[in-house]
Amino acid sequence: MIAWGAESAQVIVSQGLALAVLAWLQTSPEFMVEGVIAWQQDISLMTANFTGALRLLVGFAWPMVYFTAFFSGRKKGLNYEIKLDGEDSAPVVGILLPACYVLFIATKASLNLIDAGVLLALYGAYLFVLNRFPAKHEDHAADMERIPRWILSHRKPVRNILILSCFVVGGTLVILLAEPFVESLKALALVLGVQTYFFVQWVAPFLSEFPEFVSAFYWARTVKKAAMSLMNTVSSVIAELTLLVALIPIVYSFSRGEVSSVPFDYEHRLEIYLTVVQSLLGFLFLVNMRFSFYEAVGLFSLWFFQFLFPHTHREVILVYLFWILIETIKIFLGRRRLAAFPIFFELWRKHILKSHN
Repeated sequence: MIAWGAESAQVIVSQGLALAVLAWLQTSPEFMVEGVIAWQQDISLMTANFTGALRLLVGFAWPMVYFTAFFSGRKKGLNYEIKLDGEDSAPVVGILLPACYVLFIATKASLNLIDAGVLLALYGAYLFVLNRFPAKHEDHAADMERIPRWILSHRKPVRNILILSCFVVGGTLVILLAEPFVESLKALALVLGVQTYFFVQWVAPFLSEFPEFVSAFYWARTVKKAAMSLMNTVSSVIAELTLLVALIPIVYSFSRGEVSSVPFDYEHRLEIYLTVVQSLLGFLFLVNMRFSFYEAVGLFSLWFFQFLFPHTHREVILVYLFWILIETIKIFLGRRRLAAFPIFFELWRKHILKSHN
C-alpha cells in the first residue's frame, strides 16, 4: 500500500520526496527498536540496531535490487546496468555529509544532543532540496502498475485522498505491529539461545526491513523502475544515518530525565566505522550515476562475509578502505566520473536558486 502511495504521489511532489516519505514509513520498525533500546538505556545494544540496518541496506538491499533488475532484464534480452535519473543525484550526494558526520561521532566516541541537532538539520536540508524538485507529469502514469494508474485516474480531490489513505493505512499497520515486534524479537533470541547483540544487529533489521524489500523488489522487477527502487533504499540509508542516529540521544536523555551523552567504547566505535566505510564505498559506486554488476557483487560479498565471520571487523574495514582508495584513484585518473555533483548543482541552479529569484 505504501509503495502504491509513493508511486502515485510522484505527480503531486517530486519522486525523491515521495520516496523519502516512503522511507519513513518503511523504516518505522527500525526506529521503534532503536527507541526501545535507548529508552531502556541499554548502551551495549544501541549501536547494534542502526549499524545492522544500514549494513543490510547497502550490503544486501542495493545488490538485491540490482540482481532483481538484472535477471528481469536478461529474460527480456537486455544486458542490464542501473542508470540513475538526473534527480537521483540528490539522494546520491545526500549520503556523503551524514556518513562523514557519523564518522566524526565515532571518532569522538560519544553521541549527544548537539550531534542529534546537526543530523536533523542535515535531513531537513535534504528534504528542502527534494521539495524544490518538480513532480512527474501525469503522463508518467502510463508507465505505472495497475493500482497507481487506477488511483491517478480519479479527479484531484479523490486522487489525493486515495494517495494519503495508502500512506496512512499502510504506515499505521507497520507502526501498530512495531511494539509487539520488538518484544517478539527479544523472546525469540532467548528461545534460540542466540547472543542478543548478534540477533539485534543481524536478524532484527532483516525482519524489520521487510516492508522496504517488498516495495523495492516490486519496482526492480519491472526494470524501468530499477533506479526508483534503488533510490528507495538510498533514501532509507539517509534517513537512518540522520534520523535514526539522532533518535538515540534524544530518547536516552528523556529516559534519564537529564541531558545525557551516549558513550561508545572501542567495540562500538569499530561497529560504526565498519558501517560508515561501507556507506562511503556505496556512495562512490553511485556517484557516476550508474550501478553495475561488479559493484553489486562486491557489496554483497563483503556484507555476507561479515555475516559468516562476525569477528573480522578490522580486516573487513581495511578491505573497504582499500577499495575506497582504488575508486578514489580512478576518479583522479578520470576512469570514474563524479557525475552526480554537476548534475545536482545544475538542478540546484534550475529549481532552487531560480525559485528564490
